[in-house]
Amino acid sequence: MDFILTKEQLLLQKGAREIADAYIAPLARQIDQENRVPEEIMSMLAELGYFGLIFPEYLGGAEAGYDGYVLVQEQITRKSGGLGVVLGANSLGLGAINSFGTPEQKEKYIIPTLSRENRGRHIASFAFTEPGTGSDPKQLTTFAVRDDNSYVLNGTKRFISMADYPGPIVVFARERDNNEAVSAFIVDKYCPGYSVSEPWEKIGYHGASLVDVYLKDVRIPLNNRLGESGQGFDILLLGIALGKVTTSTIALGGILGAYEEALQYARGKLHRGKPISKFQSIQLKIADLHVKYETCRWLCYRLAQLANNINDTRQFSFEAAVAKCYCGDTVVEAAKLACDIHGSYGVIKDYAIERIYRDAIIGPEIEGVSDIQRIIIAGNILNY
Repeated sequence: MDFILTKEQLLLQKGAREIADAYIAPLARQIDQENRVPEEIMSMLAELGYFGLIFPEYLGGAEAGYDGYVLVQEQITRKSGGLGVVLGANSLGLGAINSFGTPEQKEKYIIPTLSRENRGRHIASFAFTEPGTGSDPKQLTTFAVRDDNSYVLNGTKRFISMADYPGPIVVFARERDNNEAVSAFIVDKYCPGYSVSEPWEKIGYHGASLVDVYLKDVRIPLNNRLGESGQGFDILLLGIALGKVTTSTIALGGILGAYEEALQYARGKLHRGKPISKFQSIQLKIADLHVKYETCRWLCYRLAQLANNINDTRQFSFEAAVAKCYCGDTVVEAAKLACDIHGSYGVIKDYAIERIYRDAIIGPEIEGVSDIQRIIIAGNILNY
């Protein structure tokens, strides 16, 4: 497969890199310390259309496809992993509505969220995980009960990205009136009965909030069910697989960030008047970083192209598991190599590699831990 970028893709990539260098990099430490993305950055990303890269123009999107989305994510997350999570959460929530929603649902929820006037104030979310059941759909304890022309939802969701921002949230629940089948529902955040916890204090990915969601007698119209009754598992499988495009690419951005920080340090740090890049031990680490970056880059770019035209969800889930497993593990290795090149300075907060290392540690532990991805991969190969 030929991965030569088109002229438009090169311009998109170049623009994202320039934005990351000029506007995000100077605020990266502030975002990390305050665990908040400044409004001016959110507004700028909205104005550039970065919240709607994968969506069609008629819904307010940029229609850049998942390949364009990956190119932008890679450049943004090399300077701030948290910002990548913000973009990813929105794409995941709205993506489910775009794939399974009615024209009326798309018009009601996607267009306003992607509106330039919104300026990044409203962000979509995707809520499946629960405190006691993790991500096992057979153990969901959130329920939806039909009441005349409404559904009433009760339950708790855990570790939901950006759920404290206004906007739509896709919630998975069992239907009491349909043999407890799993269905998906669109809820307006902060409607009556909706509340969230204080943000969890994560080791990294600062700037992207992570909260628990509490649903107490949340009443939504019947037409806010997403897809058919009992179709929740299908929506979930596709959502999880597409979510791995984001997590793999955030890892890729972390690898690129670690690589660039290591190169800069190795060339600038002097030992007896010469840069430490003269040492073969440093050169070997630089070479390893380059190899890790290139292998993950092509995995992510290929996965993005596959995401543009999914014919077989099971096969795509397999490909997504491969990319997520490898990139999630590799970003930790790359950050460690770059930290080793920095020596003692690598664990000092004044240096970006310290933040990149903390972000990297999260990669293998979210959206399905690495060993679960290996089980998915093996199951597909062995037909289990």
